[in-house]
Amino acid sequence: MHVDRIERSIGQLIDEISNAEILLPEIQREYVWKPTQVAKLMDSIYRGYPFGSLLFWETDEPPETREMFISGPEAVPSKPPLFLLDGQQRLTSLHRVFTDHPDAQVVFHVENQKFQNQSAATQRDPKWVKVATVLDQKTSMLRLTQQLLEAKSSLEDHEIEERLRKIKELRNRRFVMEVLKGFPYDEVAEIFVRVNSGGRRLGTLDLAMATLSTRWKGVLAELQSESEHWLRHGYGHIDVNFLSRALAGVVLGRGLSVWSHSKLRQTSDTDLERGWGVVKHGLRRLIPLLRSHLGLTRSDPLPSMIVLIPLVVLLGERDDDTIDSETSNGIIYWLLLATIRTRYSGSTDTRLSQDIRAARQPDPVRSLLEGLNVESSRAEVTERALRGRTKESPYFFLSLLVALAGDARDWWYGGDILPDATDAPKLEHHHVHPPSTLDDSRFDKAMINDLANLVFISGQANKKINGRSPAEYFQELSDEELRAHLVPLDESLRDPDSYQRFLNARRTLLTDAMNSLLDRFRPSFLDDVTSESADPSAGYSLDLALYGGVRDGGRIVFTASGDGISWTGSASVAEMDSAIDSARVSGIDSDVTISGESVPVETIEDSLQVLIGPFLVTGTPEEWRTVFDRELDTSQPLSALPSVEAKPWDGSAVKFPITSTD
Repeated sequence: MHVDRIERSIGQLIDEISNAEILLPEIQREYVWKPTQVAKLMDSIYRGYPFGSLLFWETDEPPETREMFISGPEAVPSKPPLFLLDGQQRLTSLHRVFTDHPDAQVVFHVENQKFQNQSAATQRDPKWVKVATVLDQKTSMLRLTQQLLEAKSSLEDHEIEERLRKIKELRNRRFVMEVLKGFPYDEVAEIFVRVNSGGRRLGTLDLAMATLSTRWKGVLAELQSESEHWLRHGYGHIDVNFLSRALAGVVLGRGLSVWSHSKLRQTSDTDLERGWGVVKHGLRRLIPLLRSHLGLTRSDPLPSMIVLIPLVVLLGERDDDTIDSETSNGIIYWLLLATIRTRYSGSTDTRLSQDIRAARQPDPVRSLLEGLNVESSRAEVTERALRGRTKESPYFFLSLLVALAGDARDWWYGGDILPDATDAPKLEHHHVHPPSTLDDSRFDKAMINDLANLVFISGQANKKINGRSPAEYFQELSDEELRAHLVPLDESLRDPDSYQRFLNARRTLLTDAMNSLLDRFRPSFLDDVTSESADPSAGYSLDLALYGGVRDGGRIVFTASGDGISWTGSASVAEMDSAIDSARVSGIDSDVTISGESVPVETIEDSLQVLIGPFLVTGTPEEWRTVFDRELDTSQPLSALPSVEAKPWDGSAVKFPITSTD
């Protein structure tokens, strides 16, 4: 028994599959890759990224085989076949793309060099070319180049030819192959199980932590000790994962990516120890700032911990003993704006790299604000931006901060609204107008759970409300207690019939308080510039409504609205649920059908993004899971499902955070 290590080109392997010289043993599973995964494989090969090795078995006693999920006529092999043990999804995908399989219609955008599955939108745009067409030996590159020029491509003819040539040469990229020879079937089956088992995919953070533990003896104990220190001080989210990410950020100057672990392996002991010192020093300067400037005595209200990493770099690498007020205020101002704009809801690694680089500039605050495109304008929260926002929105965090700034206390009992984490493990909030008092035929769940109807009070205080209308229980509270929570004092707004007017009035108070908070920390160099909305998604809304559940053919209905936008679409609840879990648990891309069109569900760095009608909806997989579970909890009967026309959106897309959905 021995193992041969050889190489073959993709073109050779495709031909061998077509000629039945590569077969699948019966122990193989079915082909399961989604179109988005196929497109990503093509992109990796095109860009010269590693795309893995293959494992085969050569034997004189052929096993039972199974279908290889490809198209084309049956062939009789002219030589003994090889049996594919590892790499079936990749090889089958490549064969499908190269042979123009109807379920693998991958297209290539010649200008932005992006691959994706064919859609109605790409069919309408002549700058997308089918990969199989380029690979076809009969295709004239000259004619194809001319067609792209006639489509008003911004590229020169030689640039188009070069990019098409790269596609053509994909056939010549080579796989490393390991071939088991002389192994009995039972051993091969055991090898197959070991190679193809293992559960959850190792993510970038797993790889980074594994690399750190082998590179720097005792590092995990160091991380654990630091994590326990911050847990005792209310910042339990500064855990081993966050500290590993922060250390990689300091040492590598970027966020975590699939290549981070190899770069960490090359880092010297001196650089690792220096980087760890920066992380600890930065945290010991940053957390007191969050406490003193914002009243954040604990970490759980923060929508994102990643937003702290550039600030850890900025403060940890400074030699001065004290921080001037202009810098400390600017740091807080950037943190608030980065939170409002959901800075890290997509392309986390790219954004974090930019922000770490900015944090190391001579004027770091100005450089960080330039990254948010607000260096020449004053960010402003608008009532429009708050409309339809719920507790998943970053404005929920701001509403807590303005309540803390106004010295709001728990109603009736007078306790802290942000108590010590050891006393209250969870931040509490409840409705001003209890849902039981509001007519659900007039007010939908999004309106009932609107941010303007939420206050930070304890469960004990909510029991005191006991489902009563503000018209009744407000009589037991003083004007000061209401005013501190930014609740309007107008008695005519306390009746359920005046609920819409109440929301409008409270949004005005919240908006004014949020802008006052931003203005308090705004750097002086922004004093004389014009105002603009702090939130690019202001004025847009995306409402989600579930009918039925995961197991009964349930549907999720999307309703998008905003400037020039009015669109409704739907998708399978089961498909969405499966796609979210595939991304969250395994980091696997999927596809869902929205309004009759296959749409990729892509994991990009730490973010999950889905094109839903006019919006490119982004957020972490955990944020998607939270929002989806929220909708499952309030699902309506399948019998109430409205008629929704399967009409794909035909226009450009606006980036929209999943946390801002209603």
